Amino acid sequence: ACMLGQPLFLLTPVVVGVRFHNALPAGTTATDLVLTLTEKLRRHGVVNKFVEFCGSGLSSMSVPDRATLSNMSPEFGATASLFPVDDQTLRYLRETGRDPAHVELVERYCREQGLFRTDESAIPVFTELLELDLAAVEPSVAGPRRPQDRVPLAQVRRSFEAVHGGADATLAGKAELDRLVGEGGNPVRAAGNPDTGGHVAEAASRPDTTPRRLDNGSVVIAAITSCTNTSNPSVMVAAGLLAQRAVERGLMPPAYVKTSLAPGSRVVTGYLERAGLLQPLDRLGFNLVGYGCTTCIGNSGPLPAEVAADVESRDLAVCAVLSGNRNFEGRIHPQVRASYLASPPLVVAFALAGTVEVDLTSEPVGIGSDGLPVFLRDIWPSPEEIAGAVARGVGSDLFGREYSRIFEGDEHWRELPSPAGAMFAWDPDSTYVREPDFFAAMEDQPRPPRDIRDARVLALLGDSITTDHISPAGSIAPASPAAAYLREHGVDLRDFNTYGARRGNHEVMVRGTFANIRLRNQLAGGREGGFTTHLGSGEVMSIYDAAVRYAAEGTPLIVVAGREYGSGSSRDWAAKGPALQGVRAVIAQSFERIHRSNLVGMGVLPLQFPEWESAESLGLDGRESFTINGIAGVRPGGRLTVVARRDGGEEVPFEVTVRLDSETDVDYYRHGGILQMVLRQLTATG
Repeated sequence: ACMLGQPLFLLTPVVVGVRFHNALPAGTTATDLVLTLTEKLRRHGVVNKFVEFCGSGLSSMSVPDRATLSNMSPEFGATASLFPVDDQTLRYLRETGRDPAHVELVERYCREQGLFRTDESAIPVFTELLELDLAAVEPSVAGPRRPQDRVPLAQVRRSFEAVHGGADATLAGKAELDRLVGEGGNPVRAAGNPDTGGHVAEAASRPDTTPRRLDNGSVVIAAITSCTNTSNPSVMVAAGLLAQRAVERGLMPPAYVKTSLAPGSRVVTGYLERAGLLQPLDRLGFNLVGYGCTTCIGNSGPLPAEVAADVESRDLAVCAVLSGNRNFEGRIHPQVRASYLASPPLVVAFALAGTVEVDLTSEPVGIGSDGLPVFLRDIWPSPEEIAGAVARGVGSDLFGREYSRIFEGDEHWRELPSPAGAMFAWDPDSTYVREPDFFAAMEDQPRPPRDIRDARVLALLGDSITTDHISPAGSIAPASPAAAYLREHGVDLRDFNTYGARRGNHEVMVRGTFANIRLRNQLAGGREGGFTTHLGSGEVMSIYDAAVRYAAEGTPLIVVAGREYGSGSSRDWAAKGPALQGVRAVIAQSFERIHRSNLVGMGVLPLQFPEWESAESLGLDGRESFTINGIAGVRPGGRLTVVARRDGGEEVPFEVTVRLDSETDVDYYRHGGILQMVLRQLTATG
């Protein structure tokens, strides 16, 4: 909205205060705290709410630690997570090279406005207030499925075995764990398919001093990744110090562990190198692979061929451990069945252990070069050691140097040809950027929204359908409609790249909508993936092909889903794609905040079942036709009646709440979306 010159409207939010007491104990990190907080806030419920932190515990919390917490707001479900300005804020400004006069102005202004926090400050009045004792935080990970599923370090083995039955047991939970595999848009490839979809990174070559057998629970990916954890000096230095001690003791990860380091900033490699900690990380295989989104979004590349073959042939439940924010099943890698979020030093520790089938609080990480067991407590750095290394490595000069050249790029970037002029020149031959047809049928003035009559269900879905289910970001499966399109346009299999790389091509993205290979559409005749039944013919086909056929028949479409529809990443194509497929409404038990807004912005009507109803409770199987009347008079939070008509003529009426939450939402919807409204405004003003 803001990019298009539109105001951003928010309903007055509920503000949830979180009061911190005491300080984090030795041996814990900001990552442990944020996983604890994610668990607590998801349980409390903060969707559509603001979270604001307060209390004396803030005095011990650096700005990078605070950023680690705020960066997981989407995982909490909160609209925003806010911290007050205090001495830690001023300290950060100084350490990152800000002008002293600016720092002084920030302090003076905030004090004058009553915004500067001290330990003596009164606790603000919040709608709700939660308490959290920092001293009670313990080393933790989150997984194996969701960021809010926190697991104390001592119970990681138990959490894995609860799903998989342990390294020596049959994989009884495979079907259940497979439910959402591919969630991150990294579809599982057919056995034996050599294509890597553009991901060609290889595992680091290193000696395996303690050969271990690949088995259920083995860690095949260990990645220090994500924008906040890898920009937080304390946890990155802790990882480097732990790696340094591990090297000194002769520890190495097993050869099957694919390790990587993807910092959130070039400053990070600068202070690690200055502190002498980049080399030990490199020695353990945590080699620099780039800056930005990597493993966390599924861009880890393939496993080594022999590891991949072993996992496939023995149907192993192998794991990833990463310092990212999201671990939805299948998001990290198609062959990984369990993923745990952890602090950077714990990522190194699990890489050394080579398995999650271990209690790192009481069992050794590995066997040292002297033949003696090495425990995590033996190599974990003290707070004083971490602080000393941070002081040695981090300096304002690093920030100043990198900030000053942040937009320069390397020679490859600078040599890229770029067109000049105010208007973008569309290349009709490009398979990456094509002129979209969002405005193809747009008229000068919007017509009143039409009722939806005799619509068919394109997909009948369950709970926790993420934006990754709706619009995958990873590899393009060779048998998919998107792949067929690319082949028709002369693109070789090896050059398919990913859906994320081709977001500028609506033809690829509309074909990739609902193409997640582990999507479970109850209309797909038992097939997993992007399939549905065309209800006119009874034929099972791809969701894209069905949408094309329905469009040719003039049949409107809807999607029916359960709770938390659209959770996960804020992905605009998860709204654009369904709109282009002809989906006019989504009826769900609840919506994730950002996705609801995106649907409205694309002219798709979000409708919500009453709390006590669902498709299941109404006996709907998705084969009905649906009529929704009264849309022309829609108002914020209004109610509409939906009539589902079964093939035999029986009607099932039910009410839904219109999730147009403001008059602005109504305006967007009446215009067919925000893009259409803005274009009409621009043309009206000349």
